Amino acid sequence: MDRLKGKRALITGGTTGIGLETARHFVNEGARVAVTGRNPATLGAARSELGKDVLIIASDASEVPAQKKTAEEVREAFGGLDVLFVNAGIAELRPVEQWDEASFERSFAINVKGPFFLIQALLPIFAIPASIVLNASVNAHIGMPNTSVYGASKAALLSMTRTLSGELISRGIRVNAVSPGPISTPLYSKLGLAEADLKAVSASIQSQVPAGRFGNPSEIAQAVVFLASDESAFTVGSEIQIDGGLGNL
Repeated sequence: MDRLKGKRALITGGTTGIGLETARHFVNEGARVAVTGRNPATLGAARSELGKDVLIIASDASEVPAQKKTAEEVREAFGGLDVLFVNAGIAELRPVEQWDEASFERSFAINVKGPFFLIQALLPIFAIPASIVLNASVNAHIGMPNTSVYGASKAALLSMTRTLSGELISRGIRVNAVSPGPISTPLYSKLGLAEADLKAVSASIQSQVPAGRFGNPSEIAQAVVFLASDESAFTVGSEIQIDGGLGNL
């Protein structure tokens, strides 16, 4: 279990869900790991679970100055960086008429602006070679109702995967993406729905997945390990859809 031995990795949004599960996998594969999060409770829980050797960074994924601070903390602790998994994100699902400017800007600040400026801030410390993995979504590919802003933000990440890949490969930095379908994580509980409504939404989504179930975070984490490792050295500007077939409908 040494696929990432000696690699220094940063996982944004690494205190819950897919990010936390990926951090577990990275540690088990021999990486030195840093994770970011904003909630003091989940930051503390991640510290307890992942152990004292994992660097825990309090950071707001939407703020540009916070990305520079995160990069500096990683530089001070690790000296450089081999792997970045951009996982922090927000999913707000609502009909188009219920959006306002502040909510729209918040979604794009967290899902697009923050990742872009974090990558920019980390450029001076990326090793050669290095790997960046962006966490996109099947919603960038399908016309699911109430996901107009979320899907657009994830489509922007997929565009960045291709454009930054072409720009950064000459520096030895590979950029790839994973696009999960519905995954059993705390993400859905953050939608602000009543329990009965949440169950109805979950059942509706699951009924559309050809595999007949939600995925689990480990299934995403394993793909990220592959893209972070030297096994994927010839994988550049690619997207791995892990969605139970939902994106093929």
